[in-house]
Amino acid sequence: MKTFNTAGPTRSDEHYTIPALSRWDMDDIRRLIGEKRYFVLHAPRQTGKTSCLLALMEQLNAEADYRALYVNLEPAQAARGDMASGMRIILDALVAGADEYLADRLLPEIAREILTTQAAGSLLREGLRRWCRRLENPLVLLLDEVDSLVGDTLISLLRQIRAGYPDRPRSFPQTVLLCGVRDVRDYRIHDGDHQIITGGSAFNIKSESLRLGNFSHEEVALLYTQHTEATGQLFEAGVIDYVFEQTTGQPWLVNAMGYEACFRAKAARDRSCPITLTDMLDARERLIERRDTHLDQLGDKLKEARVQRVIGRLLADTLAADAVIPEDDLQYVEDLGLIRVRPQLAVANPIYREVIPRTLTWTTQVLIPQETAWYLKEGRRLDLPKLLDAFQQFFRENGDSWANRFDYKEAGPQLLMQSFLQRIVNSGGRIDREYGLGRRRTDLLVQWPLDETQGFHGPVQRAVIELKILHKSLATTIAEGLAQTADYMDRVGTDEGYLVVFDRTPELPWEEKSFVRQEQYGEHRIGVWGM
Repeated sequence: MKTFNTAGPTRSDEHYTIPALSRWDMDDIRRLIGEKRYFVLHAPRQTGKTSCLLALMEQLNAEADYRALYVNLEPAQAARGDMASGMRIILDALVAGADEYLADRLLPEIAREILTTQAAGSLLREGLRRWCRRLENPLVLLLDEVDSLVGDTLISLLRQIRAGYPDRPRSFPQTVLLCGVRDVRDYRIHDGDHQIITGGSAFNIKSESLRLGNFSHEEVALLYTQHTEATGQLFEAGVIDYVFEQTTGQPWLVNAMGYEACFRAKAARDRSCPITLTDMLDARERLIERRDTHLDQLGDKLKEARVQRVIGRLLADTLAADAVIPEDDLQYVEDLGLIRVRPQLAVANPIYREVIPRTLTWTTQVLIPQETAWYLKEGRRLDLPKLLDAFQQFFRENGDSWANRFDYKEAGPQLLMQSFLQRIVNSGGRIDREYGLGRRRTDLLVQWPLDETQGFHGPVQRAVIELKILHKSLATTIAEGLAQTADYMDRVGTDEGYLVVFDRTPELPWEEKSFVRQEQYGEHRIGVWGM
């Protein structure tokens, strides 16, 4: 039985799959190989890079014009800056790959010879030189996880490949493809003198950089249709559109949502029951709450300073008109798949947009002394004015000290508010978030099921909470905030809305910052909290 793949390379006999070689321009690949080019393939983790490399190797070997070999270099990461150990591990990986994929018996013999006669810094070059001279066809070498290598091991790899480049194809690979999350220009390597060497300077023979993109809407539909064809289980109208909207086609997320909805959910294993939009909403929420490996790795990246400089600006929207985010930082965070830069700078997809603040606020959530039951009123509705009053008091007593606990200090007030809310709604509700550079606010949609037995299949309370940092005068900020709150209320179809304004002026006393009032904006009555 086939299933959606969420771990490792995709196998057509086990997984629903998009043909790997259809995901890049094979005419371009063949041109680069024919012109003896060395080039780079990069994309975020779990987007299908390894599957594409393995498919390319299989295709080239079937055509018999080249000898193609895939090698995963990740085991050499453990050697870090120990170049001698790192190069031996890389040579071992090369030998193992040749045995596994080509049934080659020549390379092990060469490896034994050079291990006793060559310095560690020339093992790869000499091994490839001797092997290529004895192969009948030019070698195409596909090196995966290159950017996982560290320090002198990475420097040595790149420089040995560069040194052998003039001898191609008779005495060195005709083409070398370097594959990883980052483009080679963004490798940052500390040499023995603690100087940073960029990958571009250590590997200036690179011809082109190719980037593996996300699935298109058509590819998402094709993938999910394979499940229907295999099991007879249908997807109701709107489900595939929703999956694409939430994931923007990120391959792991697309597969993970399909697997969660169709295989992990017990009720959905009855193939006579179609997968509904509510099923997919629930699957999304469970993925976010569980933070599987892919999402957990994303959370780990949020600790890096280069990522913080970009994501922090998006969360806090504090970029002044004359401020600049370093280009290298932007490129790095885009390569990780966390953001998109076109048509405007934003978090890459709605699921990541939800995961990022939840990840950053998790430890704060569990420490805040609040219980959902404190804020429930008749009909099991959330008493949001009471909750906002409680947060206002909490912020007065703890705001600065708690907000400063976040690595993303510029976004501290917004993150603290979201921690407080998430603590309350974790027992069955949801918070949807919209934020990004240039928005001048964070939009929160609180959704709370009114019938525990039906959950989101029954009646749901929906309330908008708009968060703004005081940028201009208070009157102007409130006027903008009311318009934005009312607009969001109209878009999500609710008549319950609240505006929270954070005044970060350090010398202003709390009594002048703090207020609660009701404002009328058109047909909407909106509560406003200042703090």
